[in-house]
Amino acid sequence: MSYKGKFRVWRGDSEGGELKDYEVEVNEGEVVLDVIHRLQATQTPDMAVRWNCKAGKCGSCSAEINGMPKLMCMCRMNTFAEDEVVTVTPMRTFPVIRDLVTDVSFNYAKARELPAFAPPPGLAPGEYRMQQVDVERSQEFRKCIECFLCQNTCHVSREHEENKEAFAGPRFFIRAAELDMHPLDARDDRANFARDSQGLGMCNITKCCSDVCPEHIKITDNAIIPMKERVVDRKYDPVRWLGRTIGANRVFRIRPLHCVVGEREILHGKTLGHRTTGSKRPVYELSG
Repeated sequence: MSYKGKFRVWRGDSEGGELKDYEVEVNEGEVVLDVIHRLQATQTPDMAVRWNCKAGKCGSCSAEINGMPKLMCMCRMNTFAEDEVVTVTPMRTFPVIRDLVTDVSFNYAKARELPAFAPPPGLAPGEYRMQQVDVERSQEFRKCIECFLCQNTCHVSREHEENKEAFAGPRFFIRAAELDMHPLDARDDRANFARDSQGLGMCNITKCCSDVCPEHIKITDNAIIPMKERVVDRKYDPVRWLGRTIGANRVFRIRPLHCVVGEREILHGKTLGHRTTGSKRPVYELSG
């Protein structure tokens, strides 16, 4: 069954634009992207829209539909009443190039600032070994399709353009968290980098990024909050504070030598393997 749907689409470029009204045929089973394509084919051949897979996996067709950041290819038309006006606008956080296409290069610049995976010294590619239990937490973050809807909805940069220089955003907090949780990553400054260079402290965990994620990644609960906890732990941990206090005239490093948790042995914060027995018992090393 088809009907005439009412659409209000933003048309314009970086100089300005406006919302224009259209009536277009809508067929059963279609998504918003289908209707936008029909508008291109029948009424507005010059309308610009970014898309690729039309399967919710490339993250290209991000837009705001009735004010909500969504993928146009994953927003079904049967979720709207037939007489409802569907408003489609570009992502608000990023500069408009033309019509529904925005300049998301900000995100690529932030990606280049993040230190890459650092393999342990002495291991060549192909020699990395880790167990599934050690990567289960961080595997969730690998589902990210870089649609940048989380970046778009985060009010820290959405409402405050001046914050963009210092604030990396949710997409790159989960990347930092993934690397910090990685059992083979040799860097031990991921949390400090998130605090000092990515603006982690500017996030006030409203969970709006998790709400719009099409892959249902729990960005706030599983990445941002644990990263904040690690930042606080490393800065305010009493054992580390003691080391800094008694080492006022001498540089000391206090680090966990090893910690057996359940059946996994962790050395310097990295999981090494499995042990048959053991309880949680951290052992600290003070070295000068």
